[in-house]
Amino acid sequence: MKKLQFICLAAFAFLYSNASFAQDNAATNYDQGFRLGIGLNGGIPTDTDDYDFSLGGDVRLQYDLSKRTSLTLTTGFTNLFVGGKDELGNNIKDLGFIPAKAGFKAFFWEDQFYVLGEVGAGFAVTNGYNDTTFLWAPGIGYANKYIDVSVRYEDYDKFNTNQVALRLAYGFDL
Repeated sequence: MKKLQFICLAAFAFLYSNASFAQDNAATNYDQGFRLGIGLNGGIPTDTDDYDFSLGGDVRLQYDLSKRTSLTLTTGFTNLFVGGKDELGNNIKDLGFIPAKAGFKAFFWEDQFYVLGEVGAGFAVTNGYNDTTFLWAPGIGYANKYIDVSVRYEDYDKFNTNQVALRLAYGFDL
């Protein structure tokens, strides 16, 4: 797990450094501003037998620092659905949580393809769960004026799982 975290961090740093040095002069005249994205998420847990899949929705506020870099704040609701019983035969309940993440988005190709790194917390809110977990999520995606499609790996420290998720979103300027 530590190796995967290091590889993701190294890839993000490499891609960000390429994006920051590849900017042209037109980016300095870019109008900074806010965007709002409303998305649907679906994922598959990667390291546990307890959960089968996840579904959720989110809202992402993005502030464009330049034409190629942005800061993000993301929240919403994600539900991890259960496939049955644990190894002791006990019924497992679905886990629903509210993520609160801050991130950095860097466009690296044609101002449409990007890498995104987010960190934050996940607050369990359903079925008697009351844990709060640290979460981090590196991802890659494509965005144009209205559509944002991305794939991310999301790790939950205390929920004993992580996932690979697909996000489909509609975005607009505020």
